[in-house]
Amino acid sequence: MKFFELTAVVWKEDGGYVSKCSELGIASCGDTVQEARSNLKEAVELFLENAKAIGLMDDIKGCLVSEDKYTASLEVPA
Repeated sequence: MKFFELTAVVWKEDGGYVSKCSELGIASCGDTVQEARSNLKEAVELFLENAKAIGLMDDIKGCLVSEDKYTASLEVPA
């Protein structure tokens, strides 16, 4: 089975946690970091299933297979 290695960013927000896959712009949430990550994984899997079903995989393949990924923090004025 083939796997895609994607990025999950999780942060605390108002009594829960928000999770986001930056490559696909998909977000989810949960009561714990683990739950938010698990819910995000499920959302991404459903997104990819639907993308395959409607023929969009070629359109998103670049962000799925790129090995050249970087994460960084940005500091901006408040």
